[in-house]
Amino acid sequence: MSTSSSSSDNGDSDAGGSGGVFEAPSPSRPRRGANDVWPEPFLESLAVQVAVNASSSSGLLAAAPALANVFRVCTTWQAVSRSDHLWQLLSRQVWARTHLMHDTWRDEFIYRHRTARNFRTRTHTYFTLQFDPSDVDEPDSLSCRCLTLSDLYLAAGFADGTVRLFLLNNRLHVRTLRPPLRDRFGRFSRAVSGIVISDSRLTFATMDGDIHVAEIDGVGHTRTAYAGDIVNDGALVDFTGCGRWWVGLFAGVPGRAFHIWDCNSEETTFVGGSLTDPEAVMGWHTLTELTTSLGRLRISGNETAVACTRWRIMVIDLRNQGVIIGEDEEQRRGLIVTGFDANDEAYVRMDSRGNASVRRVNTQQTVCEFRVSGAAQRRVMGCVNRLHALMCAGGIMRVWEVERGEYLYSIRERVGEVDAIVADDRHVAVASSSSTAQSIIHLWDFGAL
Repeated sequence: MSTSSSSSDNGDSDAGGSGGVFEAPSPSRPRRGANDVWPEPFLESLAVQVAVNASSSSGLLAAAPALANVFRVCTTWQAVSRSDHLWQLLSRQVWARTHLMHDTWRDEFIYRHRTARNFRTRTHTYFTLQFDPSDVDEPDSLSCRCLTLSDLYLAAGFADGTVRLFLLNNRLHVRTLRPPLRDRFGRFSRAVSGIVISDSRLTFATMDGDIHVAEIDGVGHTRTAYAGDIVNDGALVDFTGCGRWWVGLFAGVPGRAFHIWDCNSEETTFVGGSLTDPEAVMGWHTLTELTTSLGRLRISGNETAVACTRWRIMVIDLRNQGVIIGEDEEQRRGLIVTGFDANDEAYVRMDSRGNASVRRVNTQQTVCEFRVSGAAQRRVMGCVNRLHALMCAGGIMRVWEVERGEYLYSIRERVGEVDAIVADDRHVAVASSSSTAQSIIHLWDFGAL
């Protein structure tokens, strides 16, 4: 394990701490005195608005210093800072947190602020995760194909259909999930395409189109919720989900790119789309040989899915299924599919020369741009969280912020050839190849220290 940090900082005032001077109201406007009695709901709304305005104009790390200025106006205003309801509102509005992971919502807000600051300043701990490979009977069983993070777990999906679950607080391998036996349609037809972790269950899909569900607490066996029809649908190249929906991206049969399921009833609600039609032939090759990634699929918010292929990005509405919200084409140079990812508001896309841009999901408007050197010569694998884009090329992982496109730093640890990568607001996980054919799973923890 190693810990690394840098001396730069940004927005390091925690709410309630020391900071700048609060800007008083204009003398030309009627105003109350600072010591007048202000209704608590009004002061809470004011504090939330100040934090939201600061985060919108100057970045999320600006919210805490702005709040500190508000609470310093007078003792009445400072007393509002003791309202846990206020901190719950602030945690949701600024950090999009709706689940309490700490003792109070104030603690939650401060933890999220400090963790984001750690990301900014390269302050983290680094680990490699271990699991027992003794139950593996073929080389593909050790090759990691995808990674998924939740607040509590990291799940790794392997080429033989196995999913290994790691507990993040102690980094221990706690469970191995395997799909029920079924005939194979090729060497990689059982490879894991994607994993969804909810509060109580883990769902994963394989390239043959099967969807499997298991209870996280270990009660019961892995069951097949949906049996894929590989002949009529093609290969399931990516799979994701949210609170209500599962979404799959298929390649192999024209006109059937997107499949959507209601994850509560486990029934198919939509099949259609032409996004992967140009990759139809290559879709079949993915079942039998290692190929370049044909497509990536992400949930943005809870009601929108964004998918990327070499030539096009498509945004679809999960509420009004079949409705295309927007399209983004790259016909000149093509896109690097493994350099695509999305968060709740934006996606990052990269052309074959390494020119990357962050764009709004709903409008495709460009937020910022940056360049990834070496992308034209080396394989690039990337991901994003709320504030940062991480791109790995040639074994070096570099970090940009996604509000202005500023390059921040490179991660000190080298990872080799990357097979899968994922990040959330606290962790970054990478699976890389090794000389023994067993994937090495790297984990960086930026949690507040």
